Amino acid sequence: MIDLSKRSNLLEQDPYKYKLQDVEEPNLYRDIYPYSEVPKIPFNHRRVPMGMPDQVWITDTTFRDGQQSRAPYTVEQIVDLYKMMNRLGGPNGIIRQTEFFIYSKKDREAVVKCMELGYDFPEITSWIRAVKEDFQLVKDMGIKETGILVSCSDYHIFKKLGKTRKQAMDSYLSVVAQALEVGVRPRCHLEDITRADYYGFVVPFVNELMAMSKESGIPIKIRACDTMGYGIPFPGVAMPRSVSGLIYGLQHYSDVPSELLEWHGHNDFYKAVVNATTAWLYGCCAVNCSLLGIGERTGNVPLEAMVFEYASLRGTLDGMDPTVITEIAEYYEKKIGYRIPPMTPFVGKNFNLTRAGIHADGLLKDEEIYNIFDTKALLNRAAAVAVSNTSGMAGIAYWINSYFNLSGEKAIEKNDPIVKYVKEWVDKEYESGRITSISDEELAAVVREFNPDF
Repeated sequence: MIDLSKRSNLLEQDPYKYKLQDVEEPNLYRDIYPYSEVPKIPFNHRRVPMGMPDQVWITDTTFRDGQQSRAPYTVEQIVDLYKMMNRLGGPNGIIRQTEFFIYSKKDREAVVKCMELGYDFPEITSWIRAVKEDFQLVKDMGIKETGILVSCSDYHIFKKLGKTRKQAMDSYLSVVAQALEVGVRPRCHLEDITRADYYGFVVPFVNELMAMSKESGIPIKIRACDTMGYGIPFPGVAMPRSVSGLIYGLQHYSDVPSELLEWHGHNDFYKAVVNATTAWLYGCCAVNCSLLGIGERTGNVPLEAMVFEYASLRGTLDGMDPTVITEIAEYYEKKIGYRIPPMTPFVGKNFNLTRAGIHADGLLKDEEIYNIFDTKALLNRAAAVAVSNTSGMAGIAYWINSYFNLSGEKAIEKNDPIVKYVKEWVDKEYESGRITSISDEELAAVVREFNPDF
């Protein structure tokens, strides 16, 4: 049968409908995942078309996955972060949703307080155990969408659940039916999809979900979970590690609309951000993130990273306010007590700081030479220089101008007497055995020693 595809606007053959393969032994892809060795990246040179949706957006799991690897947030902290997330996402709701636990009294109190703010975005969703009582709780709290764990690899089906594929599928479908029964939108978390038998379980299972969605009239969202960070963004990678192949297949073989597709990745192999971007590029509307990337093991996709990926791909921030990212980072360090690794992009203490004298000389001549973009305008963080024994005269001059907010005619050059005075003091410090960087307070005191007017 040949139909006109709404995705490509081309005549396409009706694809083969994959059926469940209820195997006796689990398919663990031992050629790809030998466990005693580094996982392999096989190529089959099959490529799928890039097809970015008309709209893409960010969803958040800070208050769910982000709480599984650290001490739980207080209710006050959740409300404060939710407010900042709303400001960061802007009036167009680029940060579309955020998910909460609702198990404890504290969890539910946080949800209620966030709901009372009356924000359209991010929409509050939940994550629950797959039991009927929890679905009713979601409904009673006025939450419209909830996540349901539906592990899809044989590692989980056979080894964790102790079931066959058919038993697992039947169980999952009955749970989804319970959500539909109480009128809650299910979001199915296909855990460990990058180790799953894609055509033998994932596609047949999602086909059943889409049939249920069509029959009930309630959208069922599919979250593709790269639970172990095995996803690969390169073209031509074989399944099930191909991010583009996973997203394309869910659309092409299971008819999942882009707006019902969501990518959830982890950073075990340093590919969380590029995998999320790849998911966008190949037809997934939503990428699931957490603030600062905090999450299980190596963490999730950092939300702040996807703000800039969005702007890079779309050519606009679409109303997002990235200066809030700096406020969020300061809140984590000062209010929550979380130490951000200093080299972390966009939020770390050193992300736009230089120590090398030759770099400082470039910054002094033109900030654009060594700064990624106007970080003062976009993040409310000016480029900075740390003064040490490698900073040189240029580094000291740049530090003085930055610290004392000197610009234009008031800015000092690297041959200014005050710079020479500070440089001599710095050299004496290191000649005396100092090995640490010099603090802003120390430098300010030396500058004022030379010229009290500062």
